[in-house]
Amino acid sequence: MTTAITGATGNLGGLVIAALIERGVAPADIVAVVRNADKASALAEQGVVVRVADYSDTAALTSAFAGVDKLLLVSATEVGKRIAQHNNVIDAAEAAGVGLIAYTSLLAADTSGISLAPEHKATEERLTASSIPAVFLRNGWYWENYLGSLGQTIEGGVLLGAAGNGKIAAASRADYAEAAAAVLTHDDQGGKIYELGGDERLTYTDLAAVIGDISGKPVVYKDVAESEYATILEGAGLPDSVATMLASADAGISRGELDTDSGDLQGLIGRASTPVAEVLRAAV
Repeated sequence: MTTAITGATGNLGGLVIAALIERGVAPADIVAVVRNADKASALAEQGVVVRVADYSDTAALTSAFAGVDKLLLVSATEVGKRIAQHNNVIDAAEAAGVGLIAYTSLLAADTSGISLAPEHKATEERLTASSIPAVFLRNGWYWENYLGSLGQTIEGGVLLGAAGNGKIAAASRADYAEAAAAVLTHDDQGGKIYELGGDERLTYTDLAAVIGDISGKPVVYKDVAESEYATILEGAGLPDSVATMLASADAGISRGELDTDSGDLQGLIGRASTPVAEVLRAAV
C-alpha cells in the first residue's frame, strides 16, 4: 500500500509523514510530493520516495501519483488559486488510478461564512463528483496560528481580535497530522467526513488568561470590529488578503464556526488534544 502526501515539505505534510512512520508505515511506501527536491533531502535520507510536482502541473502530478493507492491532498497555500490547483491534483489522481483521496478541508466547510470556506467547499464538491472515493478532514484552527503575534501580545499585555465571546476548539498542527495519518492507515474511509477540533473550547478571554499564566504577565482580551481588526493588521504590515482572512476567521469564531464538540479528532488519535498552554509554552 503506497501513500502519497502533497505539500510534503510544508509544516503539516512533514508531520503527517512522521506520524505515518510512527504508525509503522515503511518510508519506502510513502511518496512525498514536493515542489523542490532539495528541501526534501531529509525525507529522502529516511527512505521516503520523493517526487517533484507543482499543484499547477497536472502532467507532473499524474507522474508523481503513479502506483499510489492513497493520497493526502494537503490544501494549497495560495488563497484565491486553490480551486484550480486542487482540481489539477484531483484530475491527476483520477488519471493515475489513485484509490482514495483524503483532503484537508475546513471545519464545517459547507456552511461556514469564513472567507476561506468557499474554496474548501468547491474542492469538496469536486471530490464528491470524482470517481475516486474521498474523505474530508475538516480541520479546525491551529493553536500555532497565534504564535506569530505571541511576543507582541505578551509585551503589550493585550490579545487583540474580533472574536467576541465565541469559542474556538483549536488543536495543535501535530494533532491534525496524527489524525490524517490515522485515516490513511485505516480501511473503508471513503465517504467519511471528520469535523476536527480540540478538547479546549476557549473564548479569546480564556486564551488571554492562558497566555498570561505561561508568561507570568497579565494579558487581557480587547475585542474590536472585524473591519477595524483588518485595518490594524494591515497597519502592522500584513498583506491585505491575509489581514482580511484573519479578521474573517475571528468573525467566524464569534459566530461559533470554529467550534466543535464532535470528538472526531480525539477518536482518531486516541487521546485528548494537545493543551494550548503546551503549544504556547514551547514557543515562549
